[in-house]
Amino acid sequence: MEFLKDLWSFLKVRKKFWLLPIIIILVLFGIIVIVSSGSAIAPFIYTLF
Repeated sequence: MEFLKDLWSFLKVRKKFWLLPIIIILVLFGIIVIVSSGSAIAPFIYTLF
């Protein structure tokens, strides 16, 4: 949780709110790849990359 606090304070102080959507999309892609690595969805996910 400390990392998230530091990240939020960095975004707030430096006015870099445009980084927030990029970070969210990267986290979502990471979760999708981890969850689908052992399932039948994996071949469809790998075609995206």
